[in-house]
Amino acid sequence: MGTTKPSLPKGTRDFGTLQMNRRNFIFDTIREVFTKHGFQPIETPAMENLSVLMGKYGEEGDQLLFKILNSGDYLAEVKEEDFRQGAKKMLPKIAEKGLRYDLTVPFARYVVMNRHEITFPFKRYQIQPVWRADRPQKGRYREFYQCDADVIGTNSLLCEVEIISMITETLQKLSICDYTIKINHRKILAGIAEKIGASGKEGDLCATIDKLEKIGKENVQKELLARGFSSQTLEALEPVLQFFGDNSEKLSFLTSFFGDSAIGKIGISEMRTILEWSEWAGLPLQHVQLDLTLARGLTYYTGTIFEVKVNNVQIGSISGGGRYDNLTGTFGLEGVSGVGFSFGVDRLYDVMNELNLFPETVQKTTEVLFTQFDEASFRYLLPLMYAVRKIGKSAEMYPDAVKLKKQLDYANTKRVQWVVLAGGNEIAENKVTLKNMTSGNQIQLFAHELVTFLETH
Repeated sequence: MGTTKPSLPKGTRDFGTLQMNRRNFIFDTIREVFTKHGFQPIETPAMENLSVLMGKYGEEGDQLLFKILNSGDYLAEVKEEDFRQGAKKMLPKIAEKGLRYDLTVPFARYVVMNRHEITFPFKRYQIQPVWRADRPQKGRYREFYQCDADVIGTNSLLCEVEIISMITETLQKLSICDYTIKINHRKILAGIAEKIGASGKEGDLCATIDKLEKIGKENVQKELLARGFSSQTLEALEPVLQFFGDNSEKLSFLTSFFGDSAIGKIGISEMRTILEWSEWAGLPLQHVQLDLTLARGLTYYTGTIFEVKVNNVQIGSISGGGRYDNLTGTFGLEGVSGVGFSFGVDRLYDVMNELNLFPETVQKTTEVLFTQFDEASFRYLLPLMYAVRKIGKSAEMYPDAVKLKKQLDYANTKRVQWVVLAGGNEIAENKVTLKNMTSGNQIQLFAHELVTFLETH
C-alpha cells in the first residue's frame, strides 16, 4: 500500500499546544461566568437522528447538515427509481443520522426527553463542537465550538438582563473593551411590517433589512422590490431606516411610528423593561444598542434578539441569541418559553488574536524539569520529582540520559522555569543543583529543601 499525503477536510483545523492553552483560557472564562450566573452543564451526542434535526433550520439549514451514511450496506433499500428521483428521495433510505448543526435543537430534545427529572426554570450551559457544511471562509468553519447558555420554563425578562450581564462580564474578563450588544425584538419587527402594510411578509422584510450594514440602503431597497414589496411600502419603511438616535430616542420614535399597533406596543414595552432593569443592575448600557434592523433566527425567535459585535476588527458577530416561545413544541411539549445565547469561540479566538489580548500566563507548561545523567541520578531524582508534583507543581523528567545541553535546550523550548540537576558530587552530599532558566542563576539545596523552596517560588 502506497503512502498517503496527510491532509485535513476543508473548514477544519488542528490546534497546537499554544492554541489549545489559549482556547482553554476562553472556555474556562465562559464556564466561570455561566456558573456564577447559576447555569449547570450538560452534554448531548455529536450525532442526532435526522428526524430530530431536519426542518428545524429552514431549507438552507437542511442542506448544511452533515448526513451520516447508514452502516453496513447503506444502498440495500435503494431502488433504481429512487436514484432517478434525486437526493431528497434517497436520503431517508441511506442516512438516519446527522452531525448536530447547533446546540439549541439537541437541548430542546433533551428537555422533552428529561422533563420529569429536571427542575424548571432549567438553566443549562453546553460547550461542544457543531458542524455545518458551509463554504469555508475567514471566521467561518465547518467544525466549530459553541458555548450556549439557555433558561427554559420562564417568561421573565430578568433572563434577558442576565444575558446582557453574562456577555459584558465575559468580554471584560477577556479584556475586550470595544464592543456592541445589538438588541431588538421580534414584535418590534412585526409592528414595523404591520405599519408599512407588509403584514405576514415580515420574514422577507427582515431577512433583507438585516443586510443593511453589509450591502447598503440602495441595495436593500432593490432587493425588497425584487421580493415583491411595493414602492409605497418602501416609502413607509424609509423613516425606520433613516432614524438614528440613542435607545430612548428610538423607543420614543417607535411609539409614535406604531400608533395603535398592539404587537408593536408589546415589543416596545418589553424592550423598555429590559433596558430599565439592566440600568438597575448597574450594567454598562453604553455597550447596548437598540438596532431596529437587527433580525435573526426568524424561524424560531419570538421575542428579544441579541447580536454581539467587536468593533474595529474584521470578524463578524461573536455572539447571538434570543427568546423563543415554543422551542420544545416541535417535540410535543407545547408552550414552554425560553431564552438563550451562544458564544462562537473560534471567532472570539480570532478577535483576541487580532487584538493581541491573550495574557502571557495563558501558555501553561512544565514548571520543573528533572535531568538525568545516568542510572544513579535517575534513581536519586525520580522520587523527588513525584514529591514536587504532590505540592501541585507540574514536573517531568527528561526520559533519556543524553548530553546536558540537549536537556537544557528542551527546557528552553518548553519555557520551563526550573531545572534540577544531580551529578555524583550532589548525590554524595544529598544535595541538588537548581537552575533558574529565566535568570540563569544556580543554587545548591539539600534534597529535602527542594520541595519547600519550590512551594514558595
